[in-house]
Amino acid sequence: MPSDSEATGPEIGPINEMFDSFGLEPYKTTPLDQLHRDLGAKMVPFAGYEMPLQYPTGVMAEHLHCRAAASLFDVSHMGQASLHGHGATAALERLVPSDIAALAPMRQRYTVLTNELGGILDDLIVGRVGERLFLVANASRKDADFRHIIGMLPDGVTLEEHEDRALLALQGPAAAAVFARLAPGDALGFLGMGEMAVAGVPCLVSRSGYTGEDGFEISVPAKRAEELARALLAEPEVKPAGLGARDSLRLEAGLCLYGADLDELTTPIEAGLGWVIGKRRRQEGGFLGEVVIRDQLKIGPPRMRVGIRPDGRAPARALTEIGATDGTRAGNVTSGGFSPTLSAPIAMGYVRRDLAAEGTPLELMVRGQKLPGRVVPLPFVPHRYIR
Repeated sequence: MPSDSEATGPEIGPINEMFDSFGLEPYKTTPLDQLHRDLGAKMVPFAGYEMPLQYPTGVMAEHLHCRAAASLFDVSHMGQASLHGHGATAALERLVPSDIAALAPMRQRYTVLTNELGGILDDLIVGRVGERLFLVANASRKDADFRHIIGMLPDGVTLEEHEDRALLALQGPAAAAVFARLAPGDALGFLGMGEMAVAGVPCLVSRSGYTGEDGFEISVPAKRAEELARALLAEPEVKPAGLGARDSLRLEAGLCLYGADLDELTTPIEAGLGWVIGKRRRQEGGFLGEVVIRDQLKIGPPRMRVGIRPDGRAPARALTEIGATDGTRAGNVTSGGFSPTLSAPIAMGYVRRDLAAEGTPLELMVRGQKLPGRVVPLPFVPHRYIR
């Protein structure tokens, strides 16, 4: 995902015309497509969709506004689905290492889908809504995720994909005040969920997000998504933000991007996500990849995801080679860019376990030159979730 204001993408119209000429599937659009264009968004292809990279003010301004007030993101390209049936919890626990049985009603948690080798097929959110489990998957992985899940379900458990719903994310320190005006009396705690009317529109809301800020993710009927988005944008604290700001915000928050920081060859222990595995699951196992994952929990992984602060002003972007000071290879950067909040370059990457301690000096091969850096704690910018 592009993460700076200079990022560019191809024009969508000519590309879709080319697709039509070859009989190929054009990029999809979200229910807010016209709104993005009305607001002057720069549209780019992402995960099979036409999505807003940025609006006229630019990525830097959008990023800083989210940290200072409230920003509205369109994340309708992500996958929304429900698992139905008496055995849904047990079925999902076969596919994820988290304790889904302990998930209370109208609560959600972050988890990962694993494969037989302990690698991560995707990271996703699971919530318990009435008799069903509500899932939110990454846009680039949702089709593969849902096929994988369906293929592993027992008789009596079904997956329903919610293609008729949009998803909005209202993020920032002013998000709660804005939300209270449009949904008065419906306070939620962190990772809590609620079915409620927001600006008169029936929604499924969670107090969550992927920016490190307090905020809400709002699942809304697609036909009323623009109505709700315009109501949110009418509030004085709220401005639209695109993919560029979403990426730089999640990097500052030390949050992973699938396909960059997470993939099928990376375990949750290597990724620093061992906290998603509850005590019962660690003891009992029963999930795909349990042998590898439980072994790494005991003896440690061969490599670890770390935060990196390059010296100077040059950013170390994804795929930058990381070396140890003795000249040996240490690993690679998986996400990197310039932090608007810190006004400095930041990066995440995987390094050998012996190099993962805070303060360890590293060498970053940036544009053919070795630049110094060091391992630092994550997140780069403290989370401000409401507990």
